[in-house]
Order: sequence, then structure tokens, then C-alpha cells
Amino acid sequence: MSTNEVRPPAPPFTLETAIEKVRLAEDGWNSRNPEKVALAYTPDSAWRNRAEFVNGRAAIIEFLTRKWNKELEYRLIKELWAFEGNRIAVRFAYEWRDDANNWYRSFGNENWEFDEQGVMQRRFACINDMPIKESERKFFWPLGRRPDDHPGLSSFGF
Repeated sequence: MSTNEVRPPAPPFTLETAIEKVRLAEDGWNSRNPEKVALAYTPDSAWRNRAEFVNGRAAIIEFLTRKWNKELEYRLIKELWAFEGNRIAVRFAYEWRDDANNWYRSFGNENWEFDEQGVMQRRFACINDMPIKESERKFFWPLGRRPDDHPGLSSFGF
């Protein structure tokens, strides 16, 4: 599953480079740009996202396009959980609304595996959605990258 592309930082990860890799992934997903996000994954990357299996960049782009057409006003926070060698585990939460203005907070965990160049070759995600009232929202930054001074996931007790 290796590529010739380089996406620093590359494994083996240190605490600092694992935290950096997690933030880069968060920033990418908060862009809500499927073509850009797909470049962080190998051309034959294998995913399990909830009960859906996604293989390859074209399928990743299709999946993310469908996701962000449904999950409006998407704002995500990721946090490092563990790392070793070429693997990183994260936990995350994101808030979004549907086209009927129903709000949700989705919680999950992901396991990532990277090739030698730092391109993700496997992603396994478990996610649960919780309906929330708009007044219960916690993530209010403008759409796009979470500001550096915005609280992280642990700050909310999630």
C-alpha cells in the first residue's frame, strides 16, 4: 500500500509528531474539501467508517462529498489517544446539522496506519451520533480550521 508521496510527519511517530499529525488531519477534515482530504490517504487506502467500507481515493472523495452534503456546518475536534511506530489512535467529536436544522454531536474513535512516507493506508472509525439542541452546541468557530486558542476535546469533558 506504499506510495512515493510524502506527507510529513512520517513514522515512526514521537509524541510531538503524533500530535502534529492529528492536528493536520483535523484541519483537513474541517476544510470539508473531499479532493484535498483524499490526498492524505494512499491511492488504495482501506477504510471502515461505521458500517461502510471505503477503498481508494475515488471512493473516499465520493464518501466525503456525500458526508458533507448531509452534515452541514461540520466542525470537528480530534485528540491523540495513543501512538506507536506507524500507528495512531484518536478520539474525536464533531457537531453538525441536517437540512431540517436538527443538530447532532457525533463521537468516535479512529485507528490509523501510515506508510513510510506518512500517507494513511488504513483508517478504522467507530462513530455514534447524539441529537442535541442548538443551545447545547459547543463548537462555534467560523467554518474551517479550528482556531489555536479554541478549547480542545478534553476541555469539554467529551
